[in-house]
Amino acid sequence: MKKVLQHFDFLLIFSPLVLIGFGTVMIYSASMVYAVVELGVESNYFFVKQLQWFAIGSVMFFFAAIFPYQKYQKFVKIIVLSMLFLLFLVLIIGDSVNNARSWFDLGFFRVQPAEISKLGIILYLSSVYAKKQDYISDFYKAVIPPLLITVLTLGLIIMQPDLGTAVSIFLIAFSIIISSGIRLRHLIFLGAVGALLMVVAIPNMITDERIGRFVGAYEPFSDPDDDGYQLIQSYIAFGTGGLSGTGLGQSVQKLGYLPEAHTDFIMAVVAEELGVIGVSAVLSLLALIVLRGLYFARKCRNQFGKLLAIGISSMVGMQTFINVGAISGLLPITGVTLPLVSYGGSSLLIVMISLGILNNIAFQIKKEEDQGTKERKPLPESQSYSKEVVHLQKRGGQSWAK
Repeated sequence: MKKVLQHFDFLLIFSPLVLIGFGTVMIYSASMVYAVVELGVESNYFFVKQLQWFAIGSVMFFFAAIFPYQKYQKFVKIIVLSMLFLLFLVLIIGDSVNNARSWFDLGFFRVQPAEISKLGIILYLSSVYAKKQDYISDFYKAVIPPLLITVLTLGLIIMQPDLGTAVSIFLIAFSIIISSGIRLRHLIFLGAVGALLMVVAIPNMITDERIGRFVGAYEPFSDPDDDGYQLIQSYIAFGTGGLSGTGLGQSVQKLGYLPEAHTDFIMAVVAEELGVIGVSAVLSLLALIVLRGLYFARKCRNQFGKLLAIGISSMVGMQTFINVGAISGLLPITGVTLPLVSYGGSSLLIVMISLGILNNIAFQIKKEEDQGTKERKPLPESQSYSKEVVHLQKRGGQSWAK
């Protein structure tokens, strides 16, 4: 058992667990007033819900950590078909929340298929491009076919509409594609086509709500009571917190000023209660997970594992960037949650499964390195001498050996 445990990367195990534990405490702090005043439920309602998802996620995390990641390639087709089916189905019978038909309401919990799609796309693109390495320079045979599935996935998510998740998946897919070994000129061509499609699509995607999000992000004080309200409250939380914060549980912004602070704006509550120190600690742990994932991606000799580690690391990194960018006014507000910290069952579950897979990649790399070290370990001098004697004896050198 000790030999098995030493192959696990404990930084990739304890960092997520610390963030989840911290996030659960902050969810309780940020949501207790909202739960009682707005929903009329117990103050620990969201806290208990997150704990339930964490319990499920923990089982899935440790299962994914011990399940050989190479075997996912056998199920990629089933995963992709299931993912697309759920994205189609949610447009028809899904539950609408905040003007987006993105959820399946199953009574005792809700599931967001778009979150599942993040891991689905990572597994799909990693598997396909790993198999196409022998002819990766063939643009039409190797590069284009996987992109069609990716574009279809993005289109279904945009139709919900859920632009925040669509942008996240686009960035994740892009990170896998540029790491797959395709030619630079093909990459430039894809970038040009993507930019052209954006120019064509943007006029059709412009709505008053989306214009309001840009106004709220870049000119919040021009409409402080509507489009800019949430960001201004976030600024107040950051300004109030200062270096060390007002103290755990002492946030004022969560008392009805900052809407649904336990979801995508939970970092604003962290900033107010724990200050720059608390924010820095959270971002440092998230950065550690990303960098550790990229480190193992670099060391992995299996192309599928390498791309898988890059995709998972990119998912955590991109989602963190989009979330922090929104609460700081760098990016428009999209509703993207902070990985492992914000409230959200589907998001937490998918990130935990993904990090479990990343842990399995790390486990196998360490195990291979350990076995390689043992094979290359030099023999002790006495053992080396005795082998030389045996060798000479076989060649008739018994008298010299004596």
